[in-house]
Amino acid sequence: MSEPVDRLAQTRASYISSSFDRPEVSPLELFRTWYDEAAGQVREPNAMTVSTLDEWGPVARIVLLKGVDPAGFVFFTDYDSAKGRQLRADPRVAANFPWQDMHRQIRIRGLAEEVAPAESDAYFSVRPRGSQIAASVSKQSQPVGGREQMESEYAAAEAELAGRDVPRPEHWGGFRIRPFEIEFWQGQQNRFHDRWVFRRADGSHDPGDLARSQDWDLVRLYP
Repeated sequence: MSEPVDRLAQTRASYISSSFDRPEVSPLELFRTWYDEAAGQVREPNAMTVSTLDEWGPVARIVLLKGVDPAGFVFFTDYDSAKGRQLRADPRVAANFPWQDMHRQIRIRGLAEEVAPAESDAYFSVRPRGSQIAASVSKQSQPVGGREQMESEYAAAEAELAGRDVPRPEHWGGFRIRPFEIEFWQGQQNRFHDRWVFRRADGSHDPGDLARSQDWDLVRLYP
């Protein structure tokens, strides 16, 4: 049972995990291995916190990972939403996979870029029809008068689109987070955690190919 908020100073969990020695694989291979293990133990392993920047500083929210390849990590959103506008203005981005039940997390820093329209089309076509209609109706992150207005707009769009495919809205599509740093964190006893971080071998903050081990230096960090 969770502790109440007035006992936060006394609330803690013990982390006891197997040793996480130097991984002799590429960042992409290690991510795939960890993700496949999380898929059997975590309810939504593809849920990741994505942090962007606006004029006041960092802004964080949870989105769902929908693709991974040597170039990076893909998620989809409304380009006119707060995060969409923020990433278009400043592509610097951070992401975190918080797999608490496994005492693991993966931390990513990189630059975001819009995916090709064909890639957004391909993913939109396999979304549930209800989600497609919702994407075409929602003015994400904008104020709305009430739930009734949202439901009315959805019903109107549903009737208008009856019997035909829902086209992908031009304002909806994907971003790919292209990392220049990716850290794999394994919780250990006494908070003496194992942390291994891949950084660009050339010392830059340019995105790298996650499948090319030679593009990365691997460093162990103090917990």
